[in-house]
Amino acid sequence: MSNGFQFLDIILLAAIAGFLILRLRSVLGRRTGHEEPPQRYDPFAKDKAEESGDDKVVHLPERAQPTEETGKEAPAAPGLDQTADADTPLAAGITQIKLADRNFDDSGFLSGAKMAFEMVIGAFSQGDARALRPLLSNDVYEDFAGAIKAREEAKESLETTLVGISETELIEAELQGKTAFVTVKFVSEQVNVTRSEAGDVVDGDPNTVTTITDIWTFARNMRSRDPNWTLVATRSSN
Repeated sequence: MSNGFQFLDIILLAAIAGFLILRLRSVLGRRTGHEEPPQRYDPFAKDKAEESGDDKVVHLPERAQPTEETGKEAPAAPGLDQTADADTPLAAGITQIKLADRNFDDSGFLSGAKMAFEMVIGAFSQGDARALRPLLSNDVYEDFAGAIKAREEAKESLETTLVGISETELIEAELQGKTAFVTVKFVSEQVNVTRSEAGDVVDGDPNTVTTITDIWTFARNMRSRDPNWTLVATRSSN
């Protein structure tokens, strides 16, 4: 008799377990093999909440929109610094250079050109042709080195005091094939004195500050891994 009651208990427990399983399946659902995979976060995609007008959305910067002609994304226009006015040959040249080298910055270039100007003036005054070599093109180097050699043969020395640079202006820019050319005008105050071997003044006045305007052209191959620019031409408007 007790065996019969145990058998009924087992049947009752099985029925309760089956009922619970059915309830869980109805609540949680079951996999059919057609579920969509979990979506990955795309930082470039617009947030769906933004489209619904949710005010709590943080707006992400939008990507460049496709052009109507090509259907491809239009590259962002390179920004022009305040060095050049828009719609001028100078601005057009800067834009061409920036398209060839996205790292080109005209303000940063002017800062580097100013440093190069100071280095070249100092090295030339001291007769240090070796220091000039990496800064100049072959033709310009030959001119500078020739002047240094002539000064040495005459047993003369040059004393240059760069009082200051009052103006550094980018006046020309162009891209010829792979090579970019940028011309800068330097207005500086200098004291230049040439002395003989005995120390006598041959040229210049040690007590006179002269304003000198130099126009230098720098060049660089945009395909080269070398980021340095080379001085390829010099002239003076004085």
